[in-house]
Parts: sequence; C-alpha cells; structure tokens
Amino acid sequence: MRFGIRLIDYLGKPSELIRLSVLGEEAGFDCVWFPHDTFMRNTWATTAAVAQHTKTIEIGTVGVNPFTTDPAEIATYIATLDELSNGRAVLGLGLHTETMVQWTGIDTSDYVERTADAVTIIRRLLAGEVVDINTPAFQWTDQCYLRFDPLRADIPIYVCAFGEKYLEVSGAVGDGSLPMITPPESAAYMVPPIRRGLASGSREPDDFDIAGCAWLSIAEHRAEATDVLRMMIAYFGPYLEPQALEMVGLSPEDFEPLRTLVDAGRVDEAKASVTPDMFRLAITGTPEDIIAQIERLAETGITQINLGGPIGPDPAEAIRLMGERVIPHFRD
Repeated sequence: MRFGIRLIDYLGKPSELIRLSVLGEEAGFDCVWFPHDTFMRNTWATTAAVAQHTKTIEIGTVGVNPFTTDPAEIATYIATLDELSNGRAVLGLGLHTETMVQWTGIDTSDYVERTADAVTIIRRLLAGEVVDINTPAFQWTDQCYLRFDPLRADIPIYVCAFGEKYLEVSGAVGDGSLPMITPPESAAYMVPPIRRGLASGSREPDDFDIAGCAWLSIAEHRAEATDVLRMMIAYFGPYLEPQALEMVGLSPEDFEPLRTLVDAGRVDEAKASVTPDMFRLAITGTPEDIIAQIERLAETGITQINLGGPIGPDPAEAIRLMGERVIPHFRD
C-alpha cells in the first residue's frame, strides 16, 4: 500500500499547506496531492512552491480538468513542475463531478471523450511530438508542440473519474486512477470498472496504481476525530455519486438541505445539520481504527490510499500519528 496525503484550502493558506507537505514527506508519505477545485486557491502555484521545499515526495494534482484549462497549458505546467521538483511531478487529470465546472456555464457533456483526448495530447506533447489532432473537442494545427525539452517524457498521468464508463476509461488510458472513495465502502463499486478498463488497454496491472481518494480524520481519541469533518461533508457531500452514497444507505436528497444552506452562505447551520450517518463518508478514529479501515480497502484492490480533508483536529499531529503508527504498519 502506498500513501498519499491530499491537502485542501480548508487546512490554511499556501504557507501552511507547504509546511504540512514537508511534514508529510518526513512522515513517510509517498505523494502529496492538491485538489484543483473550481474557485479555490490555485494548485499550480502551490505545487511549484512545494517543489522548492521538499526533496523526495511526489507532487500531484487531483482534478485538473480539460474544460477550464486547455491541454496545452496542462502539459506545460506539469513539465515545468517536473523540472522544479527534479522528476517528482504527477498529473491527476479529469473530473470527480461535472457540477463545479458547470457553474461557469461550460457544457461538460463530453467529459469522457475530452479527458481521453487530453491524456493522448499531453502524452504526445511530453514525448516531443507535433500534435496536429482533429477530434470533436480539439482541432490543433502543426504548430502545436512544446518549445522546450521536458525532463521526463513519461510523467505519470492519473485519471480522476466517476461513474462506470468514466472509471473504465481511467483504467484504459491512465497510468493510474484517482476515484473518490467517499464513503470508503464505495471502493467495492469503483475498482471493478477500473480493472475492466485496465484489461482492455496495454498497461500491465502490476504497474497500475489505483489511488483511492478518501477523507481522513485521525486523533488519539475517537470522538475528537469526527466533528472536524463537518465542513467537508457540508460543502462536498452534495456532489458525491449516488451509487457511492448508496453503499452506506445515503442519497443525494439527504444532502439537499446542506447544499441549500451552503449556497445561502449559512455555513454554520450547514455544519450543524450534518447527521451521524454522514460521518460514514470518511475514514475516522484512532490510529488502530485507521489501520483496520485501510486494510479493508487494500482487499478491494486500492493500491494507494490518498487521504485528504481535515486530516484531523490538529493536522500536524494527525500527520505525526500517520507517520509513527499507521504507515509503519503497512511498510512492515
């Protein structure tokens, strides 16, 4: 099992995210991931700064999408980050929900085909090719090529996906997949289509990384670990997949009151409206609780646990607990 830590705006300003990235590296995490969410702090700027403050940890994005950002920009960004980090960049490309991009009025109905095209385009650009491609989404000329030599032509591309067809495509075209396993039980629904897609492609299964994106809150005492998740649940819960929510007896309709309150700016009321069942969306508890939950995820086929959200009531302490008591269990 590989370990990723996913750092989001709620944890603090960029300087705090950089500090937590360094702590994650020291704790033994393999990768630090940054969600590229619409209207939140810019992932590209943050990852560039993290590259300058770390030495060994891989640095990845989650959800850079080919709608608000063109593959030409994505390719130049990831190649530049790879240079800054001396070969530690990882690209997480795609969507976990259409809704947030649709806020801007963009039609996202071709997200499956557009993502697959974008993976092809970025790979070809990194390989030094002229990409004069003509698809419904992209009509490029013979002037479309990088004007510099990337450090690596084979920067890993993980595909963020949802829904069976999109998950299959992530297995077929990606070097890895980044499904949202919220709740953790939904891994049993997410992994099979990824594997079907992988079987249809040319990549060997042993080389493919299924990096399940879970929400985490860890603390010495179980009761302390849950309350800090309220903001994550209130803001992102309404955008989770119906099929995933069904795994723990929830539905999108359960989250509509929270969405209404958040949209109205009544955030405190939304947090207070989170029900006990909604805490099942996350991996929570003591280090021993976390170990047991990750072991169950490993049995489903998850090969990297990508842990994000609040991380814990004290994020730095949570990272320490992961490094001293959870990650060593799986390394041993």
